[in-house]
Amino acid sequence: MVILKQVKNGLDVPDVCREHGISMATFYKWRARFGGMDASLTARMKEFEAENTRLKKMYIETQIKNDLLSEALGKKP
Repeated sequence: MVILKQVKNGLDVPDVCREHGISMATFYKWRARFGGMDASLTARMKEFEAENTRLKKMYIETQIKNDLLSEALGKKP
């Protein structure tokens, strides 16, 4: 992330946060989460998060279908 690189290159955290319109708390959360990653790892993690979200939605939809089928057949879930 550009913001983390700016601070790593010697700029002050409050100045960078003000420039980008984020709070210092947000900066420190990002640093804790993305601090040791390069751009390719960050992009890959975002892809995994998107895939995880998609799979969770699929699971929920399947559970709802199973519950509806169980109710239609008169079985208790």
